[in-house]
Amino acid sequence: MSAGAPESGLVHTKYRQYQVVGRLKPTAVRGTRKANIFKMNVFADNEVVAKSRFWYYMSMLNRVKKANGEILQINEVFEKKPATVATYGIWMRYDSRTGHHNMYREYRDTSINGAVSKMYQDVAARHRSRFSNVQIVRTAMVPVEKMRKTWNKDYLGKDVSFPMTHRVLRPQKKAFKKSFAAKRPRTCYDY
Repeated sequence: MSAGAPESGLVHTKYRQYQVVGRLKPTAVRGTRKANIFKMNVFADNEVVAKSRFWYYMSMLNRVKKANGEILQINEVFEKKPATVATYGIWMRYDSRTGHHNMYREYRDTSINGAVSKMYQDVAARHRSRFSNVQIVRTAMVPVEKMRKTWNKDYLGKDVSFPMTHRVLRPQKKAFKKSFAAKRPRTCYDY
C-alpha cells in the first residue's frame, strides 16, 4: 500500500463536519453568566476554515464578532455507520448573480461528508456557485418513503443491476500477452 493511500476501503472526502462551540467573551460589564453559548455544525476542509465559517455565521445570525468572542471547543463529527449507503437531504441557500436562492437536494452516499462534497460539486457545476456563496441550512438522513428526487429512486429496488458496458479481457499471465492481435478485442458482452 502506498504512503498516501487510506487504510480502509472508504473514500476520503474533501469536506468534513465540525462541531464548533463558542460564545461572546465575558467581560466585567456583561458578567460571566450572561454569555450565551452557541453550538454549530459546520462543513469545511479543516479546523481553521471551520472556525472562520463559524465566525461568519455568528456575525450574521447572532451579531458576535471574532474580536468579541471565543471558541470553547471544536470537534470533528464522524459517521456511526460509515460503510452503509443512505440518502441524505441537504437544505441550502446560495447566492447567485441575480439574488439569493433556497434549495433542497438529495444525494446517496456512505457519509454526510460525501453527500456534502457532492452537493458542492453539483452546485458549482449547475449554478456556478462557489464554496463561499453556499450556506448549508440543515442536513438529514432521508428515509426511503420520504424521498422526493426521482434520480435517487431508481436505485432503490432489490433487482437493481448495472450493465458492464466495456470489458477488456486481460491475459492471465504476462507470457500470454501479445503485442499485436489478429482481430479487434470484443468488449461488448450481451449475456
